[in-house]
Amino acid sequence: MNNFNLAFSIAFACTYAQVQYKLSSFRASSYTTTVKTESKKKQGKACRATTTEELNKNPVEGFSAGLIDDNDIYQWEVLIIGPPDTLYEGGFFKAHLQFPKEYPLRPPRMKFITEIWHPNIEKNGNVCISILHEPGDDKWGYEKASERWLPVHTVETILISVISMLADPNDESPANVDAAKEWRESYAEFKRKVARCVRKSQEECL
Repeated sequence: MNNFNLAFSIAFACTYAQVQYKLSSFRASSYTTTVKTESKKKQGKACRATTTEELNKNPVEGFSAGLIDDNDIYQWEVLIIGPPDTLYEGGFFKAHLQFPKEYPLRPPRMKFITEIWHPNIEKNGNVCISILHEPGDDKWGYEKASERWLPVHTVETILISVISMLADPNDESPANVDAAKEWRESYAEFKRKVARCVRKSQEECL
């Protein structure tokens, strides 16, 4: 068993021993902007319920996800394994996804519960990534509409994007200015802080 698979197994034993989920590639093409408000809410709830029901027992490599409370489909907890060959390798990073009632027409919010140091993650854990930004044009012109939230996105596509972000930070539009500055100008210090977060995440998992 390689180091990544061992870390993945340990993480699940710590926090997800009771259930392993593979996220469905649910497509929300039936949700149109012409539906009445109340109907949209019902459809969003049905979307989350359908996604939950279609989760199977095979874990997706790199992360795991599930409901915090089986009676609340709006609150999800995820565990992201620090991707191999990055500064975050070996880390076990927990985060919460908060879905709006208008989902999938509007994006969820994501916040890391485990401390993490990254240019695109605020110091309080809030994730700043294009895929989680409200749909439509960016009034500041930094993002294309196609880069922002679309109803076809799933929990799986969100987490894959976040894992990619860990491997390749966007320092041109930082949520954590101090981390972005260190990443550009004081990389050794940036690495030291990330390494501390990785060690802390491992200790919290045990």
